[in-house]
Formats: sequence, structure tokens, C-alpha cells
Amino acid sequence: MKKLYYIFLLIFSTNVLAQEVIELPMESTKVVVKLGFRNGSITDPVGKEGLTYLTASLLSESGSDTYTKSQIDNMLYPMAAGYQAFTDKEMTTITFEVHKDFANEFYEIFRDVLLHPSFSQEDFERIKSNALVNITEVIKASSDEEFSKMALENQLFAGTRYAHMKIGTAHGIEAITRDDVVNHYKTYFTRNNVIIGIAGSYSKEFLNKIKTDINSLPDTHPDIPEVNAPAMPDGVQIQLVPKPDNLGTAIYTGYPLPINRASKEWAAMAVVNSYLGEHRKSYSRLYQLIREARSMNYGDYTYIEWYQSGGSHQLPMTGFPRSQNYFAIWIRPVQTAYSLKSQYKELSNIKTGHAQFALRMAFYEINRVKSEGLTKDEFELTRQFLRSYTKLYIQTPDRQLGFLMDSKFYGLKDYISELDQALSKLTLEEVNAAAAKYLQTENMYVTMITDAGEAEALKNSLLTNKVSPMSYSNVVRESLSEEVFDLDKKVEGLHLNVKKVIITPPEDLFID
Repeated sequence: MKKLYYIFLLIFSTNVLAQEVIELPMESTKVVVKLGFRNGSITDPVGKEGLTYLTASLLSESGSDTYTKSQIDNMLYPMAAGYQAFTDKEMTTITFEVHKDFANEFYEIFRDVLLHPSFSQEDFERIKSNALVNITEVIKASSDEEFSKMALENQLFAGTRYAHMKIGTAHGIEAITRDDVVNHYKTYFTRNNVIIGIAGSYSKEFLNKIKTDINSLPDTHPDIPEVNAPAMPDGVQIQLVPKPDNLGTAIYTGYPLPINRASKEWAAMAVVNSYLGEHRKSYSRLYQLIREARSMNYGDYTYIEWYQSGGSHQLPMTGFPRSQNYFAIWIRPVQTAYSLKSQYKELSNIKTGHAQFALRMAFYEINRVKSEGLTKDEFELTRQFLRSYTKLYIQTPDRQLGFLMDSKFYGLKDYISELDQALSKLTLEEVNAAAAKYLQTENMYVTMITDAGEAEALKNSLLTNKVSPMSYSNVVRESLSEEVFDLDKKVEGLHLNVKKVIITPPEDLFID
């Protein structure tokens, strides 16, 4: 009997230890744990878009069979502890952070949330209602910049599992029941679909406790849908989304990019991207041309992968790895005709604002870099910046752990370290070859959240490739050099390969 017990224990222990874990032990007052489930919005059933988001939200906001969320919040407050869930296209991450002195006490509360979530009807209705309001109202009213990004992805990924927002669609959320959430949790949040990450000052016993509990989740292998690559657009296809009395036009553009962090040319494109438009960096070319030299807006950036909450975060977040990428240009709002005419008497006759000129300026610079490449000095300075800057990505245990877990998604061991190594060996020729290969402006999706009063005029101007002279106020014009005006003349008539322009009312977006 004793022998059988030890055989059982050996089998059970081996099973526990086989759980995939990323460990980052360090001297710290805190313990950070991340549970990364390969289960994002791509697993939402057709007609119930938003189910993964609702399930993850309920896990983090509805308590357990033992305690309500309100009771849990009261217990966690003295511990300075908390937990939260993030859902993206292919990954849902549950993170908790707690002072090491309270780790065991906290975990006893959290484990019930993970293993025995209450999914109460009251909490379900509250979270579902909030999601619906976010989709139909908040996203469209609170930030045109984020609105433009969501609308762009709706276009770019049409026909794929990436198309709908991770929070879902209006009709999708409305169709979801509490039973759907319970079944989705049992089907997709399983022991075979998760990676454990832990950082800080923790004991082996604490980690084994987590692994044992994770192994008590359903022993099934979820059917994760295949993610199809989006189609390249035919020409430049523009969607105008009009809003009444809008002071700015938020522009977001993109086209599919067939590389990711594991690709050989990733480091080269990271340099190209940083040179063109590193997120919230004033040295980048688009920032210099559109904001700095012409005072048109407050930020112009490019991206070679998804950047979560760019309006709020200086550094990229973790927990959002994606197998499908796209090159994007983010032109943060430029003034509309409504805005310019209300401020400057000398601009009272203009029909459209700065949107078409800003788009042309961005395309002009991308075409220049594609054909000319970077100079030796530009390459060295940008590469040197990136090698230093990316080290800031991992300043905290939470960030270090997050990037290590994202690395696993791409089949890498340590993305930040491996990127630095690739950058150290990179040549100017490789960077310019990548720019020539991957940059283009002939086929692009464009979304513009603009003023209703100029939507028709802007549509006509874009379709006919009408010359779009830059409209400066007298005060700004007096401060500009001849060099600026000379480039303006080149840019204002730049041919754009516009094949289609549609006007879509805000209320028609994110419904299905």
C-alpha cells in the first residue's frame, strides 16, 4: 500500500512539475504572478463576439464561491495586493501582485477566484452592460485616436478572426448569456492552455501550490481557431467617420506586414520604424515634419506591431502578442476646417482641414525612406537609441516577466536580449534592404475620424487627388523657413493611389 502511495505521488509530482513555468527569482518585496492563457478574442464564437473578454472580466471582477468581489477588495486592501485580467486577440493574461509577506494569505483568496469563480448573475449583467456601453458609446466619444485604431482594424482584418474588437460587437455582447460564460471558462481556461510566470521573492512551496492548482483546471485541449493572414488592400482605401463639430481629424492607416518578433528582418524593421516614427519620440522623422516644423498636431508615429493604449503609455505593454502584424501610421488629430475657421479669419474660405496634406506628408516621407534608405549616421544613431531604449521596457519585475512570457509566444527565449544581440550585428545595408522590401504606400487602409461638416468635401478631394495646399495661420506662416514652403509644394500635389473613399456614420461601426 505504501509503495502504491509513493508511485502515485511520483506520478502526480511529475505531472505538476511538467506545467510550463517561467521563473524570475529576485530580491524584491513583491511577488508577481502571470497566468497566460492562449485564448483571446479569436476564440469568440461567431455571433457572440466578446465572450472571451466577458469571461476574463468576470473572473477578475465577480469574486468566488466563498467571497463576493466587495469582500475580496476589503480583504486585499491592507495587503496592497490586487489582480486583473487583460484580453487581446490571441492571449488572455491574469496578473496578480502582492507583498511577499502576504503571498500565502492572498493566494488562498485568489485561488478560489480562479478555480471556483462565482460568475454571479448580478455581476454578469453589470459587466455585460458596461461592455455594451463601451462599444456603442464610450469608444466612439472619449478618444477619436483610439476610435480610429479600432475602426482601422475592423477594415484591415475583415473576414478574419481579428476583425472584431476584443471587447466584442454590440450584437455579440447582447447575445451572450451567463451560461455561455461558464461554458467558455470550462472549455478554454484549461490546464493545457496556460503558461505560468512568476517573479520576485517567492518560495518553491508557493510556486508548487500554484502549479498544483493550475493542474486542477480541466484537462482538455481547447480548439484554437487558425488565424488567417489579412488580405492586402487594392489601392488606398479610405473610411471617413464623421462626427458633428469635430475640431480634429484622427488618422490611422495600415497594411499587412508578414513578419513578427521571431523574423530575421525584425531588428532591421525596428530601426526603420524607430527612425520614421518611434512612439512619442520627438527625434523621429514624421514628428519633425508634421508637428515640429509645421505645428500641425501633437504626435506622428509608425508601428510594426500592435501598440496597446498608445495614448496613455510611453512604453509598450505586455500580454498582447500577435501572430498577425501590420505596418501602421498614427497621425494624432490634425485640425479640421471647422477648427481652423473658428480661430483664424484669414482661413475662413477653406473647405477641408489638414488631413489630406498630413496624409500626403507621411506618405511622401515613407516613399523617400523606401527609395533612399537611411544614411550611415541616421542608422547608427537610431540603432544606438534602440539598444538603450528597449532596456527601459523591463524596468520592473512585472515588465520583465511579461516580456519573457510574450517571448514564448513567438518561440523565443528572451526577446529583449535577443533583439539587442540582433541590433548589435545589424548593418546599414540590411536596414535599407528591409525598408525597400516592406515599406509602401500604394496599398493602404486609412481611417479618418473627422468633422461631419467637411466629410463630403474631403471625400471628393481624396477621390480626385485634388491639390491640398497647407493652410497656415498668419502667425505660423511668419515663423516658417523657405525650406518648409518648398517641401510643402512638393507634397501638396503628391499622387495618392486612392481607389475608394466611403463615409461611415459612427453608429454603424462595431455592431456585428
